[in-house]
Amino acid sequence: MGTLQAPHQQIKVQNDKERFLVELFDTLYVRYRERMEYVRKYESVVQSHGATFVNDHIAFRTLAAEKPTLGIFMISRIFEALGYSSANCYEFPDKHFNSIHYQHPNPQFPKLFITQLKTWELSPRGRAIIQKSIKIHRPALSDANLASLFNLEKASQAERTRLLRVMVNYFAELPWELPQKRDVQELDQESQFAAWVLVNGYDVNHFTASVNSHGVASLDDIEKVVTAMRSAGIPMKQEIEGERGTKLRQSSTEAVVVSVPVRDGTRTAEIPWTYAYFEIADRPLMKNPVTGQMERYEAFLGPQATNLFDMTKLKQ
Repeated sequence: MGTLQAPHQQIKVQNDKERFLVELFDTLYVRYRERMEYVRKYESVVQSHGATFVNDHIAFRTLAAEKPTLGIFMISRIFEALGYSSANCYEFPDKHFNSIHYQHPNPQFPKLFITQLKTWELSPRGRAIIQKSIKIHRPALSDANLASLFNLEKASQAERTRLLRVMVNYFAELPWELPQKRDVQELDQESQFAAWVLVNGYDVNHFTASVNSHGVASLDDIEKVVTAMRSAGIPMKQEIEGERGTKLRQSSTEAVVVSVPVRDGTRTAEIPWTYAYFEIADRPLMKNPVTGQMERYEAFLGPQATNLFDMTKLKQ
């Protein structure tokens, strides 16, 4: 069984870049689980059933804007330098964003799902709040750092250690100055996604359990997993996305609420805000009508993702 607190350790790595990815994903996961009590409860469920936790995908959020120039590439180019490539695009016109999912040549690695809000589609007031809040953005990740990631096999151990620290901080630290409390609360009325990014930056939005990798009959479909998680006291999404017998079914915990720092006028304050949730994905084996082979669907379905985005809505 894979180590639950380091779920990517079970990946059979083939080179230094893959080894670095495992370290990066596990470091981000450890930080996430420390702040996310529901995932720790899920781990207890998995252990009690003698099951295995395999991460299906990791989701990130960002803003697309001109000044400063931001978008999906602020996150994707890190992983492209480490071997990932884009696999599919998804549009969410009602929510004003789009997503790209990325896959690694080594199929044991989790998929990545990166979403950007198209800020130009918001109201003038919404755009003004975002522009004011992000105008002082830390320097973008340098081409030199990206080149070091791309050429990781040639890097010294000290350089790899430095790069890991840089990458972890990139996701863990807010890339702009603390937003004003009133701005976050006002923006939330128009786009909870935008407000979430203002207070969480490029932090991980969720990790995802692969139902099909649990390896035990008691947790081998999404209904069983949801029931077991609810029995463990984990607040879950009311509905499962996707009908029985379809190629992808998803659900999630509710988002955990944490204290986040903001500016309140000239002073620093803290407010409760949604941080992350934990998702579960069921990709049953299905016959490919063209090849006749039994396969799993490895992409995503836009209508299902739409409802999962809403899990970070702050309950009033």
